Amino acid sequence: MYFKKIAAFIVLLGLIGSGIFSYYIYSVMLVPNTNFNSEEAYIFVATNARFSDVKADLNPLLKDIESFEVLAKQKKYINNIKAGRFLISKGMNNNDIINSIRSRNLPIKISFNNQHSIANLATRISGQIEANSSELIRVLSDPKFLEANGFSNENALAMYLPNSYEFFWNSSALTFRSRMFKEYKRFWNKERLGKAKNIGLSALQVMVLASIVHEESKQASEQSRIAGVYINRLNDGWPLQADPTIKFAAYQLPDFKNSIIKRVLNKHKLIVSPYNTYMYKGLPPGLIAMPDLSAVEAVLNHEIHSYYFFAADAQKPGFHKFSKTLSGHNINAKAYHSYLNRKGIKK
Repeated sequence: MYFKKIAAFIVLLGLIGSGIFSYYIYSVMLVPNTNFNSEEAYIFVATNARFSDVKADLNPLLKDIESFEVLAKQKKYINNIKAGRFLISKGMNNNDIINSIRSRNLPIKISFNNQHSIANLATRISGQIEANSSELIRVLSDPKFLEANGFSNENALAMYLPNSYEFFWNSSALTFRSRMFKEYKRFWNKERLGKAKNIGLSALQVMVLASIVHEESKQASEQSRIAGVYINRLNDGWPLQADPTIKFAAYQLPDFKNSIIKRVLNKHKLIVSPYNTYMYKGLPPGLIAMPDLSAVEAVLNHEIHSYYFFAADAQKPGFHKFSKTLSGHNINAKAYHSYLNRKGIKK
């Protein structure tokens, strides 16, 4: 009888212990542990982050950070931190959360356009992936890489085609550059290279001219006509006389660096610079901005015509009037200058 009581007691203790253990497992692993009202939240775990960093990021998102830490230790997550962008869904338990941040790095969509320099591009990208702007500038401007792949400081921007791309948030500057170079090579396929050759330009020269076309007009409907004007001038040995190149040259100088030139004046046209296409014939040595792909296609598929001039259309802002002769151009230019005068735009 005595032994039966002892056995019963042991069984009871076992049941109690099992119940306590089951409750412990349930409370630590299976109870919802999120503390936010939205349907989802994201955490960004940096490369070489420590568990304390992850814990600090999760703390405002969880009801009970201590129970999360207990399970993280049991599942050996604290010594196996993964970098990336991770989803925490409303109602997740600790086990779900650990599984998510350990193995479900989610990609992001990054985008860029209308950047005027590698430094501008680096700043834009650093706001979207982990790599910082200083590291991006260093890698994107690496002289060995540029020389090995036919680029220079003046045309390095040509490699970065404006679009949306999928990356992991924890991508490095090298990963970004490698992907963009691959996209550049993919874009410049045999068909496009053939079109460039047919108009007597290299891929990089097309990008340079496209940057001018892009700065002249954001209207895709007239970009091919503008490109045709410049192709005509190049073929006939005329200077391009492109106002955006004058602005670019001016912005490199201390006197104009932090200004906005709304009207190109004679003093601007006297700036000695290889980008001054009033002073020097041919294309400038590099891009003056990052062209949209529409401008690149406009150069490759430029309109065949006999126009050699164009001026901004005062009656249709954002568009231009085209002419075949200087006398016709002077009439259009005079009308636009009068418009600027009425608006009080003197410089």
